[in-house]
Amino acid sequence: MAWLVGIVEFPDGYDLNASVASFSALHHLLCLHLVLHFFLLTTKAASHAPESSKHPNSTLTEKEFKVLSNLVALKSPCNLLIFGFQPQYLTLSSMNAPGSTIFLYDHDDMIAKVATNSNNTQTYQLGYNVPSKKAFNLLKHARQNQACAPSYPTQLLQKSKCKFALRNLPSEVYEKKWDIIVVDGPKGDSPESPGRMDSIYTASVLARAGNVSDVVVHDIDRMIEKWFSWEFLCHENLLSSKGKLWHFRISGHSNSTTFCTT
Repeated sequence: MAWLVGIVEFPDGYDLNASVASFSALHHLLCLHLVLHFFLLTTKAASHAPESSKHPNSTLTEKEFKVLSNLVALKSPCNLLIFGFQPQYLTLSSMNAPGSTIFLYDHDDMIAKVATNSNNTQTYQLGYNVPSKKAFNLLKHARQNQACAPSYPTQLLQKSKCKFALRNLPSEVYEKKWDIIVVDGPKGDSPESPGRMDSIYTASVLARAGNVSDVVVHDIDRMIEKWFSWEFLCHENLLSSKGKLWHFRISGHSNSTTFCTT
């Protein structure tokens, strides 16, 4: 007599239980092998993925970039200051060819050095030393310390005792009246990496030195960018938002000792 299971025929005396146990063990090992193989493939793919896909915040969407390009087109020729560097921003520099553009970036980016080598565009590499994890303590420091109040003229930033005022910028950054300031650096993508507390605060002080300055902050879906933008650029100055961009318009030459009126 024969066993008939499904479409497989087993002869008499066949130890089906032992075979099922062996098959189950083999199946388990095969599953583990497939999982491991898939893990190795995905890890390898991730290691070779473009930087923009590994760090989704590193580039602007088409709609976000349009906000910036429209703004530069409207104000050019103008003084354009950019904290951070993305290849997309070279288009802004080209659009502002009659004006002046300065990039302040925190990593050794040869693209920035080579591609922006022109009379109207300068690049400077900065060293940011304050990690993102200290953001909350710095915010408390700013609220309790008069040294962090708005300062005019902006040259006072170079001597400021506010813990996250950028005092090591090129002199022309303090001397110029900036029409547009973009904050997209440093990366600030981990607790240990330098955050954007310094650049947002400094941008807010520089913006108040001119008549009217537009300040655009990227990655406002992140807590630090959101906190510090509210604190120093202010809800009352928020002109528009698109994607992860906030666009503020700051009126200058104010004698106010606070950044926000509300």
